[in-house]
Parts: sequence; C-alpha cells; structure tokens
Amino acid sequence: MKPSTVWIVMFAALAAACSHIPKEERDRQDLERYMHYAGTPVESFTYLGSYTGWRPLGRDRAVFWTGINDAYMITVAQPCDSLEFAGRIGLTSTGGTVHAKFDHMRVDGQSCQIDEIRPVDYLALKRDQRAEHGSG
Repeated sequence: MKPSTVWIVMFAALAAACSHIPKEERDRQDLERYMHYAGTPVESFTYLGSYTGWRPLGRDRAVFWTGINDAYMITVAQPCDSLEFAGRIGLTSTGGTVHAKFDHMRVDGQSCQIDEIRPVDYLALKRDQRAEHGSG
C-alpha cells in the first residue's frame, strides 16, 4: 500500500470511530425521546394477539408496536436480565389484554412482571423526527 493510501485508510477508520455515539449514550437518548412522547401510565391495553415490532429501551423498558402508529412503553420489574440484548420477546395477556402488575414480558425464556404501561404518541414522535431531519 502506498503511504498516502495508508493515511486515507487510517483517517477513514478514525472518522468512523469518532462519528458513532457510544451505545450507552444512544440508549439514553432513545429512552428520553420515547419518555417525552409517553403518556400517563395506564392499567392495560388490548391488541389482536400479535405485535408488529418491539425495541428495548434499556435494562427495564421496551416499546411495543401493536399497529402502525400504536405503541406502548412497558417497564418491567427487576431483575430482568438481558432485556437490552434480547433475541426473543413476548407478552402474556388475558383475552388479548395486557395488564400492568399482572402480566409478564417473556425475555429469552425469562418471565419479567410488567410494572408499568404507557401509551406512546408514536405518530407525533415520527412527525417530529421528520421535521428534525428536514424531510417533513
């Protein structure tokens, strides 16, 4: 490799390393963003037996989408190991309704009691993100 090529490769690697926000900081920012759009706690929510997506928000929270713009932030009681690294996740329910203090989030086989449920104004979150990035 030519010396100039080495410098270009080293500079590109350094720039890439510096441009990434550390995972802990990114997780904290994501949690703050969802908390900003989260409503007051509710006792339960009903859905049609499957959710369209989910995303961990740290060690004790995850957001679940039950429709295109229907999202709920769920906080589980500790200990709930590996929520932020879960490969599989699910919710218990009774008759299609998930209840705080009664139902559980299943995290890679572990059962974590649901402590709190907050509806998320996901439509407003998406709208504000588009406005931030100048595409709305």
